[in-house]
Amino acid sequence: MTLGVLLLTYNEEENIKECLESVKWADEIVLVDSYSKDRTLELAKEYTDKVYQRSFDDFASQRNYGLDRIESDWVLVVDADERITSVLKEEINSVLKEAKGDGYRVPRKNFFLGKWIKYCGWYPDHTLRLFKSHIRYSGKVHESPNLKRNIIDLQNSLIHYTYRDLAHYLNKINHYTTLDANEKYLKGKKKGIAYIIFRPLLEFIKKFIFKKGFLLGKQGFILSVLSSYYQFLKYIKLWEKNNK
Repeated sequence: MTLGVLLLTYNEEENIKECLESVKWADEIVLVDSYSKDRTLELAKEYTDKVYQRSFDDFASQRNYGLDRIESDWVLVVDADERITSVLKEEINSVLKEAKGDGYRVPRKNFFLGKWIKYCGWYPDHTLRLFKSHIRYSGKVHESPNLKRNIIDLQNSLIHYTYRDLAHYLNKINHYTTLDANEKYLKGKKKGIAYIIFRPLLEFIKKFIFKKGFLLGKQGFILSVLSSYYQFLKYIKLWEKNNK
């Protein structure tokens, strides 16, 4: 079985070299770039000649564009801020020799605020990243491969350096809450002020208490507050759209 790696990039010169170094053992690497303005392409071409540029519209379309250019039997999808460890590499090579599943979910160790976020619902954070290359993505906001059956969980985690700092995280929150609100608006969803008030509170309790965020100390508290803020921002944007 041959394996191709799919990677999307935009201004990732700080991350791209370490990421590609961790997957250079694959049979091929396909990189789709959204017209980076830094040295991303220059650095990427040290590892692969399958580098393409495409204007970004949504993640599903961007990934499918890359999948159309994968020639291998299987594909491993990674992000520039992720790293494939040596033990995960060995496990992937091992399972592909038998290939009992059509897809494999990989656990992620997410790092943020200088710490591995083991709680707050951030671990094991299984994500479907290894699958047969004919499978395609769908979904405008939380895109996912169109595969529902015969999925197996791998044991070893990939490393994910999530956000550079709080400013980076808040920018992402603003972007994704807008996408979430738009998606809900198009589906005719409506939420009143009472829901907008209590939903963030419940989110904080869920993350900090039930998902054991308190065990992370300051980082757990900050993340629980940010998760609460995400819910507030998402639904207040939906409320705004419904009341224009």
